Amino acid sequence: MKKLLIAIILLIGTQSFAQFEPQNGEVIFSSSQIPISVTDPTIRNNAQGSSYPGGRGANQLVIYTPAFGERTNTNEFGTEAVVQNNIITLISGANSFIPEDGYVISGHGKAKSWMTQNLAVGTKVLIEDNTLYAYTTSESYMYEADEKIQETRSMIDFYRGKAANYAWKNSDEHIQNAREYLKKAKKDLDNQENVKNFSELALKEANEAMETVLPVMPNEVKGVWIRPTEKNEAQIRVSLDTMKNAGINNVFLETFYHGKTIFPSKTMANYGFTTQNEQFAGFDPLKVWINEAHKRNMKVHIWFQSFYVGNIPPSGTSILAIHPEWGNKTKADYASYGATRSTSEHNGYFLDPANPEVQNFLTELINEIICKYCPDGINLDYIRYPQSVTSAWGYTPYARQDFKDMYGTDPIFISPLTDLWDEWDCYRREHITNFVRKIGTIGRRNGVYISTVIFPDIESALNTKQQDWRTWSKRNYINGFTPLFLTYDPKMVASMMDDIIKIKSPSTDIYAGIFVTFMGGSLEDLVRQIHETRKLNANGVILFDYAHTTKKYTDMLSKSAFNQIKAPVKKVEPKKKKFWFFK
Repeated sequence: MKKLLIAIILLIGTQSFAQFEPQNGEVIFSSSQIPISVTDPTIRNNAQGSSYPGGRGANQLVIYTPAFGERTNTNEFGTEAVVQNNIITLISGANSFIPEDGYVISGHGKAKSWMTQNLAVGTKVLIEDNTLYAYTTSESYMYEADEKIQETRSMIDFYRGKAANYAWKNSDEHIQNAREYLKKAKKDLDNQENVKNFSELALKEANEAMETVLPVMPNEVKGVWIRPTEKNEAQIRVSLDTMKNAGINNVFLETFYHGKTIFPSKTMANYGFTTQNEQFAGFDPLKVWINEAHKRNMKVHIWFQSFYVGNIPPSGTSILAIHPEWGNKTKADYASYGATRSTSEHNGYFLDPANPEVQNFLTELINEIICKYCPDGINLDYIRYPQSVTSAWGYTPYARQDFKDMYGTDPIFISPLTDLWDEWDCYRREHITNFVRKIGTIGRRNGVYISTVIFPDIESALNTKQQDWRTWSKRNYINGFTPLFLTYDPKMVASMMDDIIKIKSPSTDIYAGIFVTFMGGSLEDLVRQIHETRKLNANGVILFDYAHTTKKYTDMLSKSAFNQIKAPVKKVEPKKKKFWFFK
């Protein structure tokens, strides 16, 4: 019955759009269309996407209606648009809330590219004959400009009185310009050239207003995650200067990833592993990064892939080639040799957190980093089991025997319906927690800040990844959380962040891990998310990641949220352009 109701809603929407008559003077800026791959995907109607989050397959454009559920359940490798009354009201990124009176357009790969080029807030859409039609008109621009004017005005009101030396008049001038252009666009609707030019200028000024609205907040961490590619001191200095000029003050440097270190490691050598990532052979980049960052009054946190060792099959002197028994395994593969690949995580391999040899190795490696290089912090990533809906990981020879010694039963004979399942869950979670405790102790002893990458949804973190971050915070094992917010949607960021704040200990800091730059979101998306984190008193934000934080983002940040360098407002009058319009 519910699906029938949704079908009726969509049909009504389609008919109302098909009968849409543009207002006098409304001009089409662009139009496009794309086939719909599937609506409300299931295993039956979309086998191609059955193994992917949300059922969205590669290069597919999917429609999600309320019949699908509350959210789309998609991952960060696509883009999404929320539709109400045949108008796009929000551009999101992943796992969007599905409106009760509308639907969500979701695209991956080629479909994502099409959406990025053709959809924006205010775009009018039509579903007909399993095809999505999109029209961007002057009304679309006016709608988007109006929305941004209201948003920006609200932000100005929020920060006035809260931020010292807040140059809010700069943003306010852009608002006034946008309003003036909107009036001009609506004044003479029979003059299509003026409608087009002035609506474009209104949106441009509204964008400028939002991009300049955020003030610098004192004592706020402004960080970025980076996988280093710099091969010499000069390149590192250039990267740090670029970050410094953008206002970044904390660098989260990927130091142990894919089972290798960027520095020549005695610990790795002692275990017989590859001593250093080959691309940095003959050079110690970690030493340079830390020394040069400190010269610039910037902090360096060691971004550390704890239990993840990459997706290259074990060979030579890789960790799992030397110690195949350290590899994590699924229940289905418990009898096989070596580690199991995680198909949902880039076919990667993971280490077994229950194995004390694994924990000893990782602890020694972190000790080496702290004692030799004196970083400001350790940021533990992949501090969990591989993702699995049915919690199917951890069935290694060591863990099975250890659990059997304690409870008398091999966990391969335990199912979620048995009494021992909760004990099996607790066993795996506690090994992760115990490792966090060890690193926290090392951090306190050496005055090094310990943070952990976490997944915001505590129930999902517990049940699908065995990540019990609530306990880490309650027991004060760590100093801060760096949760991952894999979305464009600022409301979703606020909701997830609020959930963490309600659960964590007051002594645990929180830094919002923002994925807007990685996902190719707009400058306004970035502004909105930073603003939402500030409303909830976050200790700062960390951008993911440096490779995707391109000049357009750093230019905007250096003039607003990360540095208070305000340029004077210049009013631009429209130029005559070619146009076309509804007939």
